[in-house]
Amino acid sequence: MPDKLRKRLLTALKIGVSALLIYFIFTKINFTDVIKTLKTGNPLYLLLGTLLVLISKVIASYRLNLYFHQIGIRITQGSNLRLYFLGMFYNLFLPGGIGGDAYKGYVVQKRFKSGAKKVVSVLLLDRLSGMLLIFIYSCILAFFIKNEFLAPFRILFLLAIPVSIFSFWWTNQRFFKYTTAIFWKSLAYSALVQLAQLICVFLILIAFDITQFYIEYLLVFLISSIVSVIPLTIGGIGSREVTFLYGANWLGLDANTSISISFVFFLMTAVISSIGIIYHFKRPKLEVISD
Repeated sequence: MPDKLRKRLLTALKIGVSALLIYFIFTKINFTDVIKTLKTGNPLYLLLGTLLVLISKVIASYRLNLYFHQIGIRITQGSNLRLYFLGMFYNLFLPGGIGGDAYKGYVVQKRFKSGAKKVVSVLLLDRLSGMLLIFIYSCILAFFIKNEFLAPFRILFLLAIPVSIFSFWWTNQRFFKYTTAIFWKSLAYSALVQLAQLICVFLILIAFDITQFYIEYLLVFLISSIVSVIPLTIGGIGSREVTFLYGANWLGLDANTSISISFVFFLMTAVISSIGIIYHFKRPKLEVISD
C-alpha cells in the first residue's frame, strides 16, 4: 500500500474514532445541562485559566530548548517558542497530540542535521519528562483521596514516586547520557508546567462555582492528559472527554460538570494553540545563538 494512501486511511480512521467517542459521550450525558453549566462560568477566572495555559506552554518550550541545546541545536528561545506554537497549532488537527512534535523534529533535523535518532530521542524525552510529572502529581492527589478502591494502594502511590523518578533517571543515564546534565532542570520545568495546568483546572472549578471534590476533579484531569496523548484520535478529541466521563462515574463526580471542565480546558488550549496559525503562513526562521 502506498505511503500516502496508508496515511490518509490512518487519519480517516482516527477521525472516525474521534467522532465515535464524541457520539458515545453525548449518549451518556445531558448536553443541555452541559450548555447550562458552560453559561454559568465566571469569565475572569476563565481568562486567568487561559493565561495559565499560555504560561505552561511557554515554560514547556524552555524545557524543549534545553534538550535541543544538548544535541548541538543551539537555537534562540524566541525561535524555539515560535516553532513550539506552530507545533501546538498542528496538534489541534493531528493524531494524539504528537503530530506537532513530528513536525518540529523534521524542521530542526532539516536545518541542523544533528541526526534523526538524537532529534527523535530528545523530543521523546521532553514528552516523557512531562508525563513523569503528571504521574507524580497523580500519585500525590490519589494519596489524599478518600476512596474505598484507592485506600489499599495509598502507600504504593507514595512509593511509586521515587521509583518512577529513579527509573527515568536510569533510562537517561543508560541510553541518553548526553541529556543527564539537564535531568533535574528539565524535571523542574515539567513540575512548573503541570502545576500551572493544575491551577488552571482549579480556576475552572471556581469559575463554575464547584465547591467540593477538588482533588478528584484534578486527578481525573491528570489521567485524561495522559490518555489524550495516545494516538487514537485527532488532537486527543474525545479520548480526554471519555476519561472524564468514566473518572466521574468511578469517583462519584457529576458527569455533566466533568465534561464541561474537559471541554473548557480544550477550548483554552485551542485558543492558545491558535497563536501558531501566524507561523503556519509565515514559517519561523530558526535563529542560532551567537557565541
